[in-house]
Amino acid sequence: MLRIHFTDADLVRTRIAAAPDPLWEICVSLHRFQSRQGRWAYAEWHRAARARLHAADFARTLRTLLLPLVPRATYFPDFLTPPEAVEGLDAGLEAILAVPQRQILDEVGILTRTSGAPAWATRLVEKDMREELVQALRTYYDTAIAPHGDHIQARIEAERAARARAVLNGGVDGILQSLGPTLRWRRPVLHTDYPEDRDLYLNGRGLLLIPSYFCWGNPVTLGDTTLDPVLIYSLSHEPHHTALPGDLGSGAPLAALLGRTRAAVLRAVATGATTGELARAAVVSASSASNHATALRDAGLIVSHRHAASVLHTLTPLGAALLRANTPGRPQ
Repeated sequence: MLRIHFTDADLVRTRIAAAPDPLWEICVSLHRFQSRQGRWAYAEWHRAARARLHAADFARTLRTLLLPLVPRATYFPDFLTPPEAVEGLDAGLEAILAVPQRQILDEVGILTRTSGAPAWATRLVEKDMREELVQALRTYYDTAIAPHGDHIQARIEAERAARARAVLNGGVDGILQSLGPTLRWRRPVLHTDYPEDRDLYLNGRGLLLIPSYFCWGNPVTLGDTTLDPVLIYSLSHEPHHTALPGDLGSGAPLAALLGRTRAAVLRAVATGATTGELARAAVVSASSASNHATALRDAGLIVSHRHAASVLHTLTPLGAALLRANTPGRPQ
């Protein structure tokens, strides 16, 4: 069990990341290769990633370099997920290159004691070895994760829209109460199942909540409690997600392209909307709004996921691009 202890100051400083953290996504996606739990949710990604990694002749590097360093266990080194990665992959990789040697040795030592570090891990104090690791992380990201980037970003934005509604309805308590069945908020402590029994005292630092596409089951946090606190938590996955198409390839006005009612539904989704809100915006029945939302979702323009008792719809990057292509004031 992990217990995260909040003060009033921590509640004020609690926030949700604006985008996926690329290094956390690398690490937890590596866990997906080490477990069949939740495989159904990632089946399409798993098949495509394996094929791309084999085609890139990366399978041996994956097996001998990355997987041993990021075991699906109680612990993997914190230096693999530096806070600089919130600025993007390049910033995160630069931070790994700059990590102090003492931190590397300390964290490799913890890995050795908890689940066993690879024999070569202490060589990461050497610049050349860290450069090899960083290159492997970049290649893995470009090969296995970047091709799915739009879909992942759409899911994260949908999650942020749901949490924004939770804030409006219940403040930060609303967020902490709605993070899913694995997280239980009993003010002032957030409880979750965890591989070890731990208490994390925020002590006024606040908590950065990072929704993760590849995290499955229990949330993940840093091993070092002196670092800025983060909690990586899983999105809600549902069967049969539709893959995003590449491009509609049309600059036609929305009404001509989609029909007047469906165009109105798509515009209503721009700020996040439930099915009932779509019905009111388009002046149609709830069942008709649901049918239009299904068509837009199947076209890759919106994503939908259940939030409490309702379904919340948000734009995908493709849907947002289509709206942007229709200039304000242009006849529809």
